[in-house]
Amino acid sequence: MEPIGMDALLALTGRWSAGRGPLYLLLASRLRQLIEAGELPDGCLLPPDRRLASALAVGRSTVVAAYDVLRQEGRLARVQGSGTRVRAEPVSPTTDAGRNPLFAHLLDRPDDGVLHLTCAAPDDLPPEFAAAHTRALTELTGGLGIHPRGVPSLRRALADRYTDRGVPTTPDQILVTTGAQQALALLTRLLLAPGDAVLTETPTYPGAIELFRDASAVLHTVPVTDAGLDVDAFAAAMRTVRPALAYLTPSFHNPTGSLVPVFGRQRLARAAAELRIPLIDDEVLVDLGFSDHPVPVAAYMSDVITVGSLSKLVWGGLRVGWIRADAATVGKLARLRAMHDLGGNTLSQLAAAHLVHDLDTVRRHRVTLLRERHDHLVALLRRHLPDWRFTPALGGQTLWVTLPDTDASIYAQAALRLGVAVLPGSAFDPAGGGRAQLRVPFVAAPATLTEVVHRLAAAWAPAR
Repeated sequence: MEPIGMDALLALTGRWSAGRGPLYLLLASRLRQLIEAGELPDGCLLPPDRRLASALAVGRSTVVAAYDVLRQEGRLARVQGSGTRVRAEPVSPTTDAGRNPLFAHLLDRPDDGVLHLTCAAPDDLPPEFAAAHTRALTELTGGLGIHPRGVPSLRRALADRYTDRGVPTTPDQILVTTGAQQALALLTRLLLAPGDAVLTETPTYPGAIELFRDASAVLHTVPVTDAGLDVDAFAAAMRTVRPALAYLTPSFHNPTGSLVPVFGRQRLARAAAELRIPLIDDEVLVDLGFSDHPVPVAAYMSDVITVGSLSKLVWGGLRVGWIRADAATVGKLARLRAMHDLGGNTLSQLAAAHLVHDLDTVRRHRVTLLRERHDHLVALLRRHLPDWRFTPALGGQTLWVTLPDTDASIYAQAALRLGVAVLPGSAFDPAGGGRAQLRVPFVAAPATLTEVVHRLAAAWAPAR
């Protein structure tokens, strides 16, 4: 394909620098928009960084950094001797949530017989669910029914639960949200500005990746291996990167199911406190340990921000989450939330307050199911897909599988043609790595898991 002319590219970029944030992020954002719109088609050769910098009247480092951002996203490819070319189909998650594999499957789920393993959340209701809503209905007394901070009874119940877990908490330290995703979105809005650094694990939760990218943050990562998170490396990265926030899931990590032990939690809390870095402990999966029920990182440093949710323990459709933080931070977050939606569903929150009181009972039932399904899936994979490598999870909902000598994104397409939707590892890596990995949830019933593995095995045979 012919290179794009400089005049044509300048006309397309237009007023690219008219915005907030570092110039390289503004330029990367405009080029990204042009690629997504097809204005810069696949294979299009872009000008060398020095020429483009001169034409845009910016330093060469601005163009180099913008090209690097888009290369990390898989939107550009630089080949020695061939220059920088557009890749219209990115190999990693993008800032467009609709193109992230996780969100794409949620947004477009026709009734086509596909077994969806992309969103790991329970689809069955515990018996306590209906009883909690019946009790909540009797408590509705009319009135305005709008609570931007959350229904008081739920905030008290959550504060009491944290106190019982070793983290003294008052209701003014709790903000109820519409699921953990909104909690992370509010924290991102409060704590990040364009160009800020974020430190996180890789792999990590795709929804967090998208929020940080949408805020035009620069992501730095520390690997999670078969042995779990390297806590010393994460603490060292906090010191060298000095991020505007650090985000991690130390309790039954999504997607690997690993657990950061007590000494690691203490190390992370101390490092964040010493450096005054906001540390977000995503506890959405904390109640799903097969044997352990770890204490929050905030037990070792109260300023740690904790995010929780009922969607993984009770039901995926129960969109009730929360943030535990200091009262001043909760006040700021409440004002942000009020601007967005004034407050969540009052009936769901009243019911959630009763569920929190019964949470240990719900937890025992859910963990028993998950452990059985985990063991069933492990046995099936070892029998039907012996080439696949994985470490059994310590809790959570997913296995992190390595496919030998295979691109997981390509394999995921083959599996989809046989009626199974799974997420490739690149969806969990901010830099587009994880090309050999696949996340396989074990939340479905045993019969469904059996059918899933049979289809996965059928898709695997031609790949070998």
